[in-house]
Amino acid sequence: MPALNALAAALLSLLPLAAAKPPPAGLLVPGESLGGLRLGMKPSEVRKAWGSDFGRCRACMNTTWYYNYAVFEPKGAGVEFRGGRVAAIFTLWAPVGWHTTKRLRIGDSETRVAQLYGGLPQIQCGRYNATTIPGAVTTTIYVRDGKVWGFGLSRAAVPVCR
Repeated sequence: MPALNALAAALLSLLPLAAAKPPPAGLLVPGESLGGLRLGMKPSEVRKAWGSDFGRCRACMNTTWYYNYAVFEPKGAGVEFRGGRVAAIFTLWAPVGWHTTKRLRIGDSETRVAQLYGGLPQIQCGRYNATTIPGAVTTTIYVRDGKVWGFGLSRAAVPVCR
């Protein structure tokens, strides 16, 4: 019985790590949410949703947390805070399984963006483009090498290039 209790305690200690990641297949609801997070959330609300196992960006002007699926691997999602609230949410390095309400998936062809959302403004961000759905909340579809690379949601005043 003591061995079983030790095993149970060891497994329970792993639960916070398992919960401390962005969702494995996050949903982008344009203008509303990304991976279950919404703009304006407090850090405590983000921790409740995605956990406390995140890296902090040291070179960012604003507090930015990175939630990666694996240690030292850049794939996952990020959250930027301004004034103590979520100002931007974005995916990192094309995480598999993320999609929009119209079923646009990371990895889809760039032409599918236009088929589903029509002609949208684009911003050149170095080696990738940011296709935006403007509004009070900016929804961004990141495209690299002709494929959907990621998604973002930000306040209108927050730059979309990451």
